[in-house]
Parts: sequence; structure tokens; C-alpha cells
Amino acid sequence: MSGLRRAAGRIAKAGLLLALAACTSIERAALPPSAVTDPGWLAFSAGSPKRVDHEAWDRFLAAYRSVDGDGVARIDYAGVSPEDHAALKTYIAALGGEDVAALDRPEQLAFWINLYNAVTVDVVLDAYPVRSIRNIGPSPLPTGPWNAPRTQVGGKALSLNDIEHAIVRPIWQDARVHYAFNCAAVGCPNLAETAYRGETIDAQLDRNARAFVNDPRGFREEDGAIAASKIYAWFKEDFGGSDAGVLSHARRYAEPALAERLAVFERVGRYDYDWRLNDAEATRITSLR
Repeated sequence: MSGLRRAAGRIAKAGLLLALAACTSIERAALPPSAVTDPGWLAFSAGSPKRVDHEAWDRFLAAYRSVDGDGVARIDYAGVSPEDHAALKTYIAALGGEDVAALDRPEQLAFWINLYNAVTVDVVLDAYPVRSIRNIGPSPLPTGPWNAPRTQVGGKALSLNDIEHAIVRPIWQDARVHYAFNCAAVGCPNLAETAYRGETIDAQLDRNARAFVNDPRGFREEDGAIAASKIYAWFKEDFGGSDAGVLSHARRYAEPALAERLAVFERVGRYDYDWRLNDAEATRITSLR
């Protein structure tokens, strides 16, 4: 009888893994491809000294971002004053008036990431209170705010997906950008404590990569296997195209103990993600995994 129970347990576990894999595949299929859809975004000014003013974003983060005991960066959405929300919208509008083509590549990258993160926070504030960013979107089946136009730059309407998948990913082709975009979820890499800037963004991206890879949200050993963030499944092509590529990427940023454990495995056993809102008001958070 015990043998039957063990066999049943193995079958159930295998079924769960297949279900999780299928769910990840469906989620990945729903993402837009990484491709430049407007050639105008390819223009840049090599060596340009022009800098974008991100001080308003710095002030917002200093006032409302904090880190909890588990190392998760949270936003005090409930505490944001109407004046500061209006100031955030003014900052986003100011970015929309920038001549992006007049910037050098590092300054452009900082511009797009800051815009994405500021718009994401603004979208949540417009809908707050909400349990998860996935609950924001067109009814009756909200699927998140990523596809709808949420801002404009140079008179061109842009969605969050446009910024990430039609501009940043295809132009820069740097997997580290996934550690900078924040989708207002607990499972996401932390929202940075200050704005990104062209002169420091390479170091900022490296620091973000090390922080997330070494956080349990990124990689952890669990039940004799490696569990990793679904970010590595959704965007596997950006991380080497296979489990082996994902693990190789992780080892580049892992602390020695984690790198040693990752070297033992040839595949990722499970990918997961925590979609709860990164809300500092813990009583408003309900698990929506």
C-alpha cells in the first residue's frame, strides 16, 4: 500500500509540474515578440551630453518606497498624497516631451526604464486599492494594464508592452533590463531606490542582477530541485534559450554558495512568480499566485 501511495504521489507531482509548465507556456505565448515596430526609436546621438531630469522620480521614491524584512521593495500607495500623484503625472508628461533621438544610448535606456516604472506606479495609483496589477485592465476579464496605451513620447502613444518589447528588449538586447523593469508585483525584481541615469546604468543593472539572482524570488533550491522566477521562463530566449542557459546566466551573478549549488543542476525544476501587489499596506495584500 505504501508503494502505491508513493507512486500516486509521484504521478501527482508529475501532473503538477506539467500543469505549471503548460501555464507558463500560455503566459509566454501571450507576450508580444521582441521586435522594433517603429524604426524611429532606433535613432540616437552618439556622445550627446544631454541629460534628462529625473529628480521628480527620485523624490517620489524617497518619499514612498521602502524595503520590508524579506528584502522586498514596496510602495506606500495608500499614503501617496494627491499632490504627489499629480507631480508624478507631471514628471511622466515631461518625459513625453523629450527628444529621445537627441540622447546617447545609455541615457536613452535610463529614460525608458524610468518612464516604464513611473507609468506602472501611476497606473496602480489610478486603480488603487487593488490586490494585483493583473486586476487592472478592461472588463469583464482584466488581464493587466500592459497592452493599452498609457503614455506618449514625441506625440506617439505607447503601452508598457511597447516600451519593453518594441523598444528596450530589441534595441539593447541585454538580459539585465529584466532586473530593472518593475511590474508592481512582489515577485518582480525590486523597484530601484533612485532613478536610473545614463552615466551609472551599467553598474545599476549589474547590481540589480546580483540582488535578484541571490534572492529566493530569483533562485532557490527546493525539494531537491532548483526553483526560479518565471521571468526566466517568460523570457528564456534572453537568458540563453534553455534551462542550461538560464542556470549559466545565474551563476555569473550568484554568490559562491549559490553558484556551487546551481552547478549541480542541469535544468530548472520549477518556475514561479508572486503576483501580489508590492503594497506597503500589508493588510491589503491577498495572494493571487
